[in-house]
Amino acid sequence: MRYVAYYRVSTAKQGTSGLGLAAQEAAVRTFIAGEPIAAFTEVESGKRDDRPQLAAALAHAKRYKATLVIAKLDRLARDVHFISGLLKSGVEIRACDIPTANRMVLHIMAAVAEGEREMISERTKAALAAAKARGVRLGTPDSQRLARERRAAADAHAHGVRAVLDGIRVRGSTSAREIAVALNAEGVPARRGGQWHPTSVQRLLERIAKLEGRGS
Repeated sequence: MRYVAYYRVSTAKQGTSGLGLAAQEAAVRTFIAGEPIAAFTEVESGKRDDRPQLAAALAHAKRYKATLVIAKLDRLARDVHFISGLLKSGVEIRACDIPTANRMVLHIMAAVAEGEREMISERTKAALAAAKARGVRLGTPDSQRLARERRAAADAHAHGVRAVLDGIRVRGSTSAREIAVALNAEGVPARRGGQWHPTSVQRLLERIAKLEGRGS
């Protein structure tokens, strides 16, 4: 199988120093067990959609009937609409950090990443506004901020997986063990990556129940 590699770093300093880039290259070489037929490196923020190097990588992959490989999904983008457009390009895309992911899973994970950002941003703004209204000096300990961000990220992940979970239940898998097997079979990664287990499924079900209780 032929592979075209796409790497992205956010700053020129990272690009010239190799910071972040070397790790991406190593991940790709390990994943494909060799060297790509071509590699394209972008020095650009993940927020921007105009990516000439990404366009060139896709064109090259399409021309040589190759698979576009990236070290991590967020090296492409964190915007679900942008990812959707890439998935419709006709080029097969593989992410080293989600090796079993198909197109559906990549779309879901992009939606989860976008949801995480939006939830963290909105909750942070709301918390700061409420604190300011109470006359509290802005600024909280890092541990509290990180705890809020982790909760928001976990909520976003549960929300993204819920659609897949509903389909699994419809097919007759209802126990935590059965659901774990089905999620692993479909290539849906657990919250922190890796495989699902009955305990992690149970935590997912409890979090979804709380989300539904809050009207999410």
